[in-house]
Amino acid sequence: MTTHNILIVYYSSQGTTEEMARLIARGVENVAGCAGKLRTVPPLGEVAGSVPESGPPYATVTELGECDGLIIGSPTHFGNMAAPLKHFLDQTTSLWLNGALVGKPAATFTSTSSLHGGQETTLISMMLPLLHHGMIICGLPYQEAALRRTKSGGTPYGPSHVSWDSADNRIDDDESELCLVLGKRVAEIALLVSKHTLS
Repeated sequence: MTTHNILIVYYSSQGTTEEMARLIARGVENVAGCAGKLRTVPPLGEVAGSVPESGPPYATVTELGECDGLIIGSPTHFGNMAAPLKHFLDQTTSLWLNGALVGKPAATFTSTSSLHGGQETTLISMMLPLLHHGMIICGLPYQEAALRRTKSGGTPYGPSHVSWDSADNRIDDDESELCLVLGKRVAEIALLVSKHTLS
């Protein structure tokens, strides 16, 4: 059986976005035939080709072009994605020129320290380069009970987490469920796209 790789690329400064990425990967792996492949991006100024001290390896443009689906995440910085993730996406012009990502499913996720800290604008800002690549954007439908129930993070544009500027950065049950749902949703769409492409 062919394994469909869903690439989950994130930048995390406090560890919360990384925790969300791991939950999303679990959601991907709840779908038979799909694997969640975790990758991060280096802080700005770090030497290209270096290896992170811990956690997943750094993403490469090559493996981005080879993925069957893409999910990207970042903490919110003034209502936008963090600079290291934007810097990585800015290096993908070669993929855009050859249409490597056209027709593949994609999604976004974010974390903030306050409820109105710009989650939705950050999620949308991350979608823009994915749209330019011709990807199929996947959100979270309101049929998901956790989206209607949540009192913290969670939007139709993608999962989000709110830390409330607290030392307890715990991702709550609704936020966790939405991360799992997003991973599963993108994986299932990747399988559908693959079947359609192969027929």
